[in-house]
Parts: sequence; structure tokens; C-alpha cells
Amino acid sequence: MAIRSFRALLRLAALAPVFAFTPAVSAIAAAPEASKETAASKADPKPDAKADDEPKLSVTAHTLVVNGRILNYYATAGYIVLKSETVKGDAKGGFDDDAGDSAAKPGDKADGNSDGLKPKARVFFIAYTLDGVTDPASRPVTFAFNGGPGSASIWLHMAAMAPRRANLTDEGEAPPPPYALVDNESTWLDRTDLVFIDPVSTGYSRPMPKEDAKQFHGLKEDIASVGDFIRLYTSHNARWLSPKLVLGESYGTTRAAGLSDYLQNRYGLYLNGIILVSSVLEFQTLEFTPQNNDPYIGFLPTYATAAWYHRKLPADLQALSVEDVAAAAREFAGKDYALALMHGDGLSATETQRIAAQMSRFTGLPAAYLVQRKLRVPDGLFFSHLLWDEGRVMGRYDARFTGVRYEPGTDDFDYDPSDEAVAGPLTAAFNDYIRRELKFESDLPYETIANVEPWNFGNAGDGFPNTAEDLRKAMTRNPYLKVWVTCSYYDLATPYFAAERAVAAMNLDPSVRANLRFTYYKSGHMLYIHNPSRVKFKADFEAFLHDALNQTPVHTAARTAP
Repeated sequence: MAIRSFRALLRLAALAPVFAFTPAVSAIAAAPEASKETAASKADPKPDAKADDEPKLSVTAHTLVVNGRILNYYATAGYIVLKSETVKGDAKGGFDDDAGDSAAKPGDKADGNSDGLKPKARVFFIAYTLDGVTDPASRPVTFAFNGGPGSASIWLHMAAMAPRRANLTDEGEAPPPPYALVDNESTWLDRTDLVFIDPVSTGYSRPMPKEDAKQFHGLKEDIASVGDFIRLYTSHNARWLSPKLVLGESYGTTRAAGLSDYLQNRYGLYLNGIILVSSVLEFQTLEFTPQNNDPYIGFLPTYATAAWYHRKLPADLQALSVEDVAAAAREFAGKDYALALMHGDGLSATETQRIAAQMSRFTGLPAAYLVQRKLRVPDGLFFSHLLWDEGRVMGRYDARFTGVRYEPGTDDFDYDPSDEAVAGPLTAAFNDYIRRELKFESDLPYETIANVEPWNFGNAGDGFPNTAEDLRKAMTRNPYLKVWVTCSYYDLATPYFAAERAVAAMNLDPSVRANLRFTYYKSGHMLYIHNPSRVKFKADFEAFLHDALNQTPVHTAARTAP
């Protein structure tokens, strides 16, 4: 699911939610059989189980056929407990413990744990592992999560990569309810094990009793807690020698870029690949704040491809392919338009009219309106104005989608029809699937989008949130780290030109930049809801994985010729 507004997260404060735990019904692994699913037997949790006990996991065996290949696999659903370390009276730990009275303090007891660890949160996950693998080094594992911040991993899980997915139309629209689950012909399980992570407060993940959720709600805090989960999962499941990849979508790309550096520095855990789906690494490229020209430049090419999709461009541009329209809009946005915005009020009236006329060609909006707006149209106005005469609003997550306006003729962005298209089917599919097929029970609501405001983005004096520098450092130190950025032509939450500009600004050494690739899709923010794009996504992943796992040694100690 798409990234939330940074402006809103900074502006809004919310009461801390009250959390309660319901122990999960656990299960013992069953041997794989050739049926659709073989449920493992249930075992009720002990009624006197302590809050700091490692919860038992629900493990079920399943079979899936992908391209004629029979896959026997296990699905594991449950929790890993994050803990902070108390050593000789000092509180330590990977994630931020600065959370008021709830955090571990010098001299705190570790709730009787012999290893001196204080439980802080339960992180819910669902893992898919192929049966019959004896050598960990032969089987990659991919850790995946969505963004928000505050989003569970349901979107990638139930629509993109897992063995089962919610049934949508080929374009990604919701069918009439009731909804259904189907086998995912594009699952990645034939190539990699999969671990879907719900960060603290999302999904079924919660802080421990008496722990303050805010110690997990922030840029650095979130990176550390998810990084600690990855370290624990890797250790608990003997996967240190497995090839490891991290995939994040939307704000999850912000997290993934930060994780690349955190995992190397904190734990010496080096990744083979980072996959950035609908990327945002540098928030200055997205936020329409005063005196910030970057988002106007970054969004304009997607305004153009969205207008092209809805047939709002002049005939000569409309006759082009979406790729050619994108290329022409990039050329204008990166040069003439960027220069005009830099001049601000110093731009002459003649030049203003010329730029407005060009903008009108690429956006489908009237030139007079663009002059009135001083050549600056924030995203919300574009959503409501492109289809103004039709009384329709356009999707933010996916500009292909339209919906009937609440208040036609107003500037308000009523709602996102592309969000409405998927929220119902995916939520229903997950809540059925987790209980009926994965045999996991909880009375907690599964928080698809949790309220994690206010999110701690750090010191305002440091500028906009930015993890591109973390990624640059990790790629520079690890010459084997491959990075893949996916972009979609109709994504108006994280536009493709903004992502390209953020990566270009990393100023990577040419040898390092060779480890980075972009791919493009005729879809939106959740590129995989579009059936042809999901198929392409899988094929592109296979090519990326092949390159990540088939590298020759980089001889950094080799003596060069005089």
C-alpha cells in the first residue's frame, strides 16, 4: 500500500492506541501431502504462559503446482519476540529504547529471563519455506514488507508473491463480493523462500504490555526493529548461509534502504539484493511544501502518462506510446520546467506563458489555470481537476482508476478509487486465509493500516527524511549488493521520475552503479494487481535473482600494474 503523506504525519498527533494480546492457537508441523492444504494439528497455548515466553508457531503443510513443478512447502504463521539486552545494569538493544517509562533502564530486571533480555514487542510474520531443502546456501530467502508507515504486509502478501492471492480482475479491479482466494501462478516461492513481516503496531504485531508503541514509531526506530526481526529470524531458522534479499514497497523502500546499512553495521549481515517497489528514498522529491520545487518536477511526467491514459493530451502526444510520452515529459520537466521554477517570480510573463502552454500539453490542464497556479499544481489538485468535466476523481495509487466525485466542481480530493478497488478483496481474503488455511487464530483486529502517528522522522533541522545515503554507503562497502528499483507509469504516490532523480542524486561510483537496475510497468503503485504487470514482475525478479546469485569475486586486494 502507498506511502502516507509526510505532511500529515508531521502535522497530526494521535492518542496512543491501547493494545491487548490474544494468544495465538499454535500448531505442530505436518508432513506435506499432495492436497491443496494439510492442516497441522492444533495445540492450545498454556493458560499460565508468561508474556515473555516465545509464542508457539502455527505450521501447516501445503502443495502448489507452478509451471508444471510440484512445490511442497510449509507456511509458518506467528510471532518473534523482540527483546532489549540488559547487561551489567545497562539497557542495550538494536531498536530505540527512548520511550519514557516503558523502556528498559539501567538496573531493570529482564523479567526473569536467564539470557538477560527484556521482551519489548511481538512481531507477526508469515513465512513460506520449500520442503526438502537440506543446504541453506542453496535456497534464497526474501524478507518482504509494505510501507505506510503503518501498513501491514498484506498487499504484497495477498496480491503479489505468495502461493495464494486474492482474486481480482486482470486490470486489478475488485470483483463483486463475496471475494475469493486463488492459487498464485506468479508466486516467487519456486525461486525463494518468503517471509512477510508486519512491523510493530501493524497486522497482529503489538508492543508487549506496558511497553510504549512510540519506541517503534519512527524512521530509525522502525529500521532497527525490523532489522532485529530479520536477525532473529535468520538465527532461529539457521539461514545465515542462505542468500538473503529484502523487498520493500513504498515507505517500505525507505525502510529497506535504511536496513541495507543497518544490517551490515549492526550485525555484519550482508544482503545479496535490495528490491525497491514504488520507491521513495528522499522525501524532498514528494512533499509539496513551500519553496520546494522538487515534487512539481518529479510528478509532472506521471501527470503526463496519467493524462495520456485518460486521453486528455493533444493528438500528436496521444498517438505516442506511454513510454514515449514519459520520455518527452521527462525531457521537459528536467530542463525547461525545472529552470522556470528556479526563476520563481523572476520569470518573465512571456516565458511564463510559454512554459504554461507546454505544461498544458503534458497535463491536459488549461494553460490559464497553470498560469494562475504559478506553474505549480500539487498532486491533490491534479487528481480532482483532470476529469473535472466528467465529475470524476482519479486514483492516487493508480491513475488508471476513477470514481464518482462526492463534491463535483470542487478542488477536494474526495477519496482514492484505486484504494477502494483492492482494500475489500485483500482484507477479506487474508482474514479467511489466516484462519481456514494457515490455522492461526487471534481476536486482535488485523491492522492493515495502523495509526502510528505521530511518526518520528527525526530532527527537523536535518531536512527531509532520506535513506538514499544509507543505501549508497551499503552499496559502496558491499560490492555484491544488487539493487532493483521498480517504477510504474500510473503511480501518483511515488512517481517514476522522482525515483529516478533520487537515485541519480546518490552519485554512485560507476562500478557501484552497475549493480543497480530499473524496470517499468504499465500499472500503478501496487504494480502487481495488474495481471500482465504481475507476470512481468516475476520474470524481472528471476533475472535479478540470477544476477545477484551468480557473481565473480571482486579482487579488492589485487595488486595493480605499475
